[in-house]
Amino acid sequence: MSNARRGLLTVFILLSLLVGFIAKTFYDAGEFKTIAPSTQMAIETVTGVLSSEDITIHPLTGLAFISSADRRAISEGTPQQQGAVFTYDLQAENPRLQNITADFSGPFQPHGLSLFVKPDSSVSLFVVNHTGKDDRIEIFDQVGERFKHRTSLKSTLMFSPNDVVAIDQNRFYVTNDHGNRSAFGKTIEEYLQLSRSFVLYFDGTTFRRVADGLAYANGITANADGSLVFIAATVAGSVYVYRRKAATGDLVLLEEIKLGTGVDNLERDADGAIWIGAHPKLLTFVNYSKDASVLSPSHVLRLRYSGIGEFSAEDNFFDDGLQLSGSSVAAHYNNRYLVGSVFDRKFIICTSKSE
Repeated sequence: MSNARRGLLTVFILLSLLVGFIAKTFYDAGEFKTIAPSTQMAIETVTGVLSSEDITIHPLTGLAFISSADRRAISEGTPQQQGAVFTYDLQAENPRLQNITADFSGPFQPHGLSLFVKPDSSVSLFVVNHTGKDDRIEIFDQVGERFKHRTSLKSTLMFSPNDVVAIDQNRFYVTNDHGNRSAFGKTIEEYLQLSRSFVLYFDGTTFRRVADGLAYANGITANADGSLVFIAATVAGSVYVYRRKAATGDLVLLEEIKLGTGVDNLERDADGAIWIGAHPKLLTFVNYSKDASVLSPSHVLRLRYSGIGEFSAEDNFFDDGLQLSGSSVAAHYNNRYLVGSVFDRKFIICTSKSE
């Protein structure tokens, strides 16, 4: 074979590999899916937030907590407005948004949320806060109807925190959604689907790694007795189940549940089911994150887990982005669930039509 033919063959092989890699990336990101809007629920839209990236609901009182921040401005490095955590009382006849963090001093751009419910039904609220200079976990304690800031925690290990789950009033797990610190490194990590992200455990005194090798560790939750921890890996399209060692906080991987969608936040309801907000088309979501005029489909699933190999996952909501773009969380209470968005300045409430 002549050198010219060898050169052409090499170019052909390289181009074929490139086309194959691009096609695989689009397939893995769900870009070939057809999204047909589907829900059996009545939908109400609530505005007045900068976004609703994470939502959690007190299982006894129906008080919803909504993480609100101008995430587009944050991603561009130009946030102009102070973020907030709002409450929204689902048992009230005419519920209204209430800013419970208005008295917080210092920069506040909340991300993931978690509640620890005390025996008297009051709560401690754990919040991921991106201050612009560093990242912290803020803990607020409920005192009557007010929320008092207790402490602010940070670590050199925690440089890209996403979500948090409280184990008790002091201990928690937090996902670090990237293993790379630089913007370029994070981009490469995402597009090459590298499993570099990890999970940290705070034992009341120090932070340490307890889970590694995740492709964009995102939402995190635990079962009622804290014996199991569930972690969403967005790029992998999976939820990982870990057994938690109570004495040490160590996590032991039990299994990977492949869901085939870009799983984001995880919220456990009063019955133990895990509600998942997801991005069925991840590359479309990336475009939406850069351009508000792009519609990013929304997807809500309910995962029921009984043990290794014993689980079921059902679709509860599909939308092409007209009702809500970029769904990141679903939180269930009685006959309703709230769906939040990474960037949309609203959230929606889906209520059973039969109730």
